[in-house]
Amino acid sequence: MTAFLIQIAGAAALLLWAVRLVRTGVERAFATQLRQGLRRASDNRVLAAVSGMLSAMLLQSSTAVAMLVSNFASKGVLTAAVGVAMLLGADLGSALVAQILLARPGVLVPALLLLGVVLFLRSNQRKLRQTGRILIGLALIFVSLDMLRTATAPIIQSEGAVAILGYLDSDLLTAFLLGAVFAWVVHSSVAAILLFVTMVAQGALPPMAAMAMVLGANLGGAMIAFVLTLAADVRARRIVTANLVLRGGGAIAVLLALSFQVFDPAWLGQDAAVQVMNLHLAFNLALCVLALPFAGLIAKLSEQMMRDQSTQTLGRGLSALDQAALEDPPRALNCAARELLRMGEVIEKMLVAAMGLYETWDDRVATAIQEDEKALRRMHLDLKLYLAGMNRHKLDDNAVNGAIEASLLAANLEAAADQVSRKMIELARKLSSEGICFSKSGKQEIGDFMDRIQANVQLALTVMMTRNPDDARELVAEKESIRTAEQRLQSKHLSRLREGVSESIETSAIHQETLRILKQVNTSFAMAGYPILDESGDLLSSRLSAQE
Repeated sequence: MTAFLIQIAGAAALLLWAVRLVRTGVERAFATQLRQGLRRASDNRVLAAVSGMLSAMLLQSSTAVAMLVSNFASKGVLTAAVGVAMLLGADLGSALVAQILLARPGVLVPALLLLGVVLFLRSNQRKLRQTGRILIGLALIFVSLDMLRTATAPIIQSEGAVAILGYLDSDLLTAFLLGAVFAWVVHSSVAAILLFVTMVAQGALPPMAAMAMVLGANLGGAMIAFVLTLAADVRARRIVTANLVLRGGGAIAVLLALSFQVFDPAWLGQDAAVQVMNLHLAFNLALCVLALPFAGLIAKLSEQMMRDQSTQTLGRGLSALDQAALEDPPRALNCAARELLRMGEVIEKMLVAAMGLYETWDDRVATAIQEDEKALRRMHLDLKLYLAGMNRHKLDDNAVNGAIEASLLAANLEAAADQVSRKMIELARKLSSEGICFSKSGKQEIGDFMDRIQANVQLALTVMMTRNPDDARELVAEKESIRTAEQRLQSKHLSRLREGVSESIETSAIHQETLRILKQVNTSFAMAGYPILDESGDLLSSRLSAQE
C-alpha cells in the first residue's frame, strides 16, 4: 500500500512540476509578447476572447492569463467587459490544452526530450534556452501521465479501493468539492483534470464521480486567481470575481443537471474518459459562447457591486533596516538589499499606475503616486544613514564595496521614482486637460515599449533578489536593446509628423518625452546588474568596455 501511494504521489508531483516548467519557460521567453498580444486585443471582445484562449494554451494556465489581465485592468488599459471576454477565452484555452496533452504519438516524448535538452544546454540565447525548457516540460507531462496509468492499474483489482471510489459515484457533491479543493491546492486546474481523466481511463475512478470532480476543478481553478487578487485594485478584482461567478456558478448548474440526470453523458462519447474530457471542453465552450455577448452587462453589474472606494497610496511596508544588525556587516547588507527591493517594488507600482493615467486621469491616483514618491525619498535617506552607520564598525573590502553598490543603486531608484511622479504625471495631466490623445500607432508603440520596460523592471527585481549572473547579463543587454528601440520609435514618430498626422502633431512633445522617461527608468533599474557582472568578469565583453 505504501509503495502504491508513493507511486501515485510521485507521478502527480511530476505532473505538477512539468506543468509549472512549461509555464515558467513561456513566461520567461515570451512574457512581453503575451502582454502585447492581450493589450492589442482590447478593442474587440471576440478578438479578446481568442487572445485569452491562445495565451492560456501557451501558458497552460488560465490563472496566469487572469493575472496578466488583472494587471492590465489595474492600469486602466482595458475595460472590465474586455477583461471578462479574455478570461472566458482563457478558460476555453485551458480546456483545449487538456485535450491536446491527452492525445499524442508515442515517439513524441523522446523527440521532445532530445530537442529540449539540446536547446537548453547548447544555446546561448535566452529564448532558445527557455524553448528547450518548454519542450522538456511537455515531455515530462507525458511521462507523468504514463506513470499515473501504470500506478493506478492495480486499483481496479482492489475491492476496497473500488468500494471507496465507488462511493463518490453516489455522492457527486463530495466529488465536486474534492475536485475544487484539489485544483486549489495544486494551483493548476489543467494538472487536476489530467489526473482525473487518467484515473477514469484506467477504471480507477467512476465516470460520474470524475465528471463531478472535473466540474469542481473549474470552480477551484477560478478561485485561484480570485484569492491571488484579493489585495489588487478593484478594477482587477471586478474581472476576476465575475469570472469566478460565471465559471463557478456554471459548474454548479451542470453538477445539478448531472445529479438529476437532465442529460445523458453518452451524448459526449462512448468511452468514459472521452465523456469526462468532452464534458470539460463542452462546459467551457458553452460558457464562452453564452456569456461573451453579455460581457458588457456582466461588467456593469460587477462595477455596481464593487465600487472603487479606495483612497490609500499604492503600497508601503515596514522598513527592512534592522539597526541591531549594524554590528554584523554581512547581515546589515542583507537588510539594505531587502530595502532596495522594497523601493523597486514601490516604483514598479508607481510606474504601472502612472501609465494608467495616460488612459484615464484620476486625481486620487496621481496624489497616491506623489505620496509614494515622498515616502520613497524618505526610504532612500534612511538607507543612506543606515549604510553610513556601518562605517562605525571595521569593514572589510567586500562590505565597503557592498555598501557603495547599495548606495548607488538607491540613488538610481530614487531618480526613477522622480521621473515617474513628476514628469509622467505632468504629461498625463496635460493629455487630459487639453483633451488630446495619441494616434493609434503612437498609442500602440508606447504601450509596447511600456510592456518591455515593465518586463525589465521585473527582471531587475529578480536580479536584486537572486544575484543570478545569467539574469544580470540579460538585464544589461536589454538596456542596450531598449536604447536602440527608443531611437527607432522616435524615428517612427517623426515620420508621422512629416506625414501630417494630426494626433501625432498635437501630442508630439508628450510622446517623445514619455519614451525618454521610460528609457531612463529602464536604465535606473538596469544598474542592478552591473555589480554582479563586474564580479563575474562579464563586463569585459560589454559595449562600454569594448570602447575602452
